Amino acid sequence: MAMYTPEYQPTGDEIAVITTSKGTIRVQLAGKDAPIHVGNFVELAQKGFYDGLKFHRYVPGFVIQGGCPTTRDATPEQVAKGQGPFGTGGPGYSIKEEFTTNPHNEHNDGTLAMARSSNPNSAGSQFYFCLGAQPMLDSGYTVFGDTIEGKDVIDSLRAGDVIESVVIENAA
Repeated sequence: MAMYTPEYQPTGDEIAVITTSKGTIRVQLAGKDAPIHVGNFVELAQKGFYDGLKFHRYVPGFVIQGGCPTTRDATPEQVAKGQGPFGTGGPGYSIKEEFTTNPHNEHNDGTLAMARSSNPNSAGSQFYFCLGAQPMLDSGYTVFGDTIEGKDVIDSLRAGDVIESVVIENAA
């Protein structure tokens, strides 16, 4: 998989407004701590990549995960039942890990982080929100944002719920 470096250079002021079928979540993106991940997420959001995707993985007390393009054409019911190769797709490239360089790489309740395969440099578009603190993930997955509004929405999300849109406020 080709490695990608985003052109977008974060300022640290970016806020992701993630509108879901359960409500809206606002996330302060960590552009100074994880500039590659934030730049990538901003670029994908601005292209409309996430619009219409579904959350495909829900593990109570652990994570709710979305951002897989294989969910785009599936119904919420198909995703909720796991009727497809959900969790296997990406944008067609990977980005470099930043968990070894991010000084604030802590998986707290409501933290936004990037999913990946067993290869540390395999993140692309799939992200997750922590449902409670997950310190065991700190040394292997890059945190790139913290929820500032909508924690109740995150707690209500389940597999099959729709990501209606991701809009980035304060993007240069």
